[in-house]
Amino acid sequence: KPLPRNDLDMYQSQFLELRQRLLYAEKENKKRSEELSHALDEIKHKNSSSNRLHCWLFNLRVYWKGLNLTRKLPVHLTNMYYYLPHLREYEDAIFPNVIFGQQRTGVSLVMGIPTVKREKQHYLINTLHSLLYEFSEEQKNDSVIIIFVVNAEYVNSVAESVKTSFPREIQSGVLEVISPPASYYPDLSNLKQTFGDSEDRVRWRTKQNLDYSFLMLYAQPKGTFYLQLEDDIIAKPDYIQRIKNFAAKQSQEWMILEFSQLGFIGKLFKSEDLPLIVDFFLMFYKDKPIDWLIDHLLWVKVCNPEKDAIHCEKEKAKLRIRAKPSLFQHVGTYSSLAGKIQNLKDKDFGKNVLHKAHNNPPARVDTSLRIYQKYTLEKVYKGKDCLWASAPVAGDYISRYSPWKLDSYSSHSLVGHPSQLRSFIDSIEYISIVRAESLNTWVTGRLPTSHVWIYSQAPP
Repeated sequence: KPLPRNDLDMYQSQFLELRQRLLYAEKENKKRSEELSHALDEIKHKNSSSNRLHCWLFNLRVYWKGLNLTRKLPVHLTNMYYYLPHLREYEDAIFPNVIFGQQRTGVSLVMGIPTVKREKQHYLINTLHSLLYEFSEEQKNDSVIIIFVVNAEYVNSVAESVKTSFPREIQSGVLEVISPPASYYPDLSNLKQTFGDSEDRVRWRTKQNLDYSFLMLYAQPKGTFYLQLEDDIIAKPDYIQRIKNFAAKQSQEWMILEFSQLGFIGKLFKSEDLPLIVDFFLMFYKDKPIDWLIDHLLWVKVCNPEKDAIHCEKEKAKLRIRAKPSLFQHVGTYSSLAGKIQNLKDKDFGKNVLHKAHNNPPARVDTSLRIYQKYTLEKVYKGKDCLWASAPVAGDYISRYSPWKLDSYSSHSLVGHPSQLRSFIDSIEYISIVRAESLNTWVTGRLPTSHVWIYSQAPP
């Protein structure tokens, strides 16, 4: 039955009024969002001397831009308080301590490296040397490496080591060092033991899940992609470009690109997916290790309970894509879990190249060193082999004569490698090279070892 004209007019008027109210609400929402964004900018500016807030304020702004009139808190912070209810008692528990950092955002690749104090050996500095080796200026400007120090008593030591070894990278912003507040972690003393793991191992893996979650949320607003690494790895040359090329080739939707077959090393995520992933981690952080949780998340997304395991694996493989050869190799022996020895190696990584030959300008080279067999200076200059000389003495020289005048010339010598020289030299020391300007010659300083093995290699 048609509605009377008066009723139609009344409903039309009410709809128009509702539309106006919604438009006004949308306008007010946008206005409040802009005011909040401005206020956060002011807070960040006033706290520039203590940049512990910078990335989390940025993250809050991202969340609040999606705010509507009925939502009081950013949804992911709400979820974090739900999974970790103790955080409600500590206002600052979700804000990292930023030891070093230049507030860099808008990059293509963010790399996260959790590091922990180990009983016998530390690998972080060597890992950073490997990651930063041959970094181009473009790559430095388009990347961030976040070092996440999980032990409060270890922070100052790590910060000093990184600052001493990589002052330029700290200054430019490519390296950041952060740590979580102690109040971020819940009580881990009464965890349920599962899968036959000891109490210590359950506590270790549970804390590790929380570490990854904190690091991922901090990294999320900084760039397009997030690469999960560990502090005891080496990387293949040009790994960044290989990662970008592989990601660009993917024609289907993916969730994880794997550049190592081991654990949680070399896993690439889209930053936009990190809040969902962290939510899943926090739901089950007490139950299983991180790599198992990732696999379960993929199962939830694509596996059909009514079909078999083979079908499930095929579906998961569409979201989790493996790149070969691997770009990262695990080199650590001593695990972050006290007392655990871990000799894991990625078979798809292949052999680690000790040096990368470069193109030298035409020149004649000469040396007074006593050459052993076929390992001549000419071959090392051409990048074909190494120089092996014996019985060096003070005053020995290595010379290069160029057919034209060069304004500058760079030379770098790597003397020895433990795995290859152990049978030849009891103790390996670096040779000291000084330049004699008038002769265009490099003269060796005091050479205490009985053999010298020099690679042609570009300076790091």
